[in-house]
Amino acid sequence: MASSDRIAIVTGTSSGIGRALADILLRGGWAVIGVARRAPDLTHPAYRHLTLDLTDLAATTAAFERDIAPMLHDRAVERVGLVNNAAVIGRAATIETTVAESLLATYAVNVVAPTWLVGFVLRHARRDCAVRIVNVSSGAAMHASPGMGEYSGTKAALRMMSMAAAADLASEPLAGRGPSDVAVLSYAPGTVDTAMQAAARAQPAETFPSAAMFHGFHDQGKLVPPAAPAAEIAAFLNSAHPPRFAERRLGDA
Repeated sequence: MASSDRIAIVTGTSSGIGRALADILLRGGWAVIGVARRAPDLTHPAYRHLTLDLTDLAATTAAFERDIAPMLHDRAVERVGLVNNAAVIGRAATIETTVAESLLATYAVNVVAPTWLVGFVLRHARRDCAVRIVNVSSGAAMHASPGMGEYSGTKAALRMMSMAAAADLASEPLAGRGPSDVAVLSYAPGTVDTAMQAAARAQPAETFPSAAMFHGFHDQGKLVPPAAPAAEIAAFLNSAHPPRFAERRLGDA
């Protein structure tokens, strides 16, 4: 992996927003560490892929502590970005059909792994590094739709974790020993043309009451290309003096 003074960790780089973001960052001179179960078709010398299933938390944490922590300690690194983009829709069905094993897997990918990764970056990034953290949220974190309790619950948890992490940055002891220039963005990308949208459209309407809504997004041309939110995320990672916490949707100033 080619060296750079800027390192970004991006989950979900095999497709969609994560794949588009990796392209933008690599063109902008970043070194990118991608995380996904499948490797993307990227051959850039500054791209390194970790083939990980985020439901396997033991393997995920071990790989990051072993392989990535030393990279963050490098004195040549001046800026670290973390983009928690990977997510699964889970079981798209009404709440009485909830399956415990599905809940555990969905929360592992959408909440537990991102929360741990935020802590990992703040623990290992040098104090004089600029750190930018983006947790990819969703309108589902704030607006309830039938059949989406599993997914909405995880995105609401991720949104609140973003706020709590920013609050931690102003408190002792973290303010006294963590990186001094850290900003957290909870970012809702809108309705994006991704595999998750396709998965939602594939659910049977008799068990997923919101199926028609997702078909409408597609049929009415409301899906935006992944490059649009990826560009806004990249701009935040490159930002100089953002607030400690911000919450934005696609297209916000």
